[in-house]
Amino acid sequence: MPQSSSDPAERTSSSISIAEAQEQVDRWIQTIGVRYFDEMTNLAQLVEEVGEVARILSRTKGEQSTKPGVVLGELSDELADVMFVVICLANQSGIDLTDALRRNLDKKTKRDATRHRENAKLSGSDESSESA
Repeated sequence: MPQSSSDPAERTSSSISIAEAQEQVDRWIQTIGVRYFDEMTNLAQLVEEVGEVARILSRTKGEQSTKPGVVLGELSDELADVMFVVICLANQSGIDLTDALRRNLDKKTKRDATRHRENAKLSGSDESSESA
């Protein structure tokens, strides 16, 4: 399957690296989006997109019902919108997300090496819930 197109809208690859995603979003912003919104606008956009994810999950996995006539968006599309805005914020802040994620996972691995395995709430043996 050819993937030689430099137009981000024409890419058909089923997987891209974080670095490629950052490059593609930057190209899209420069060619179609004209320029990046300022960071505060992008923060507001991020909150809006996360809210859309929350709406879908609260109605499909939670106890909230959908109002008659309301069609929920696709979770995958809304998560991609969240990623797009996060990538925009990283790009305009000069952050290499590949490096940032690698460092973050290293930090979590060192900090939480045994913490979650030792958490009674995760193993189902939480005594505090049984004493009511």
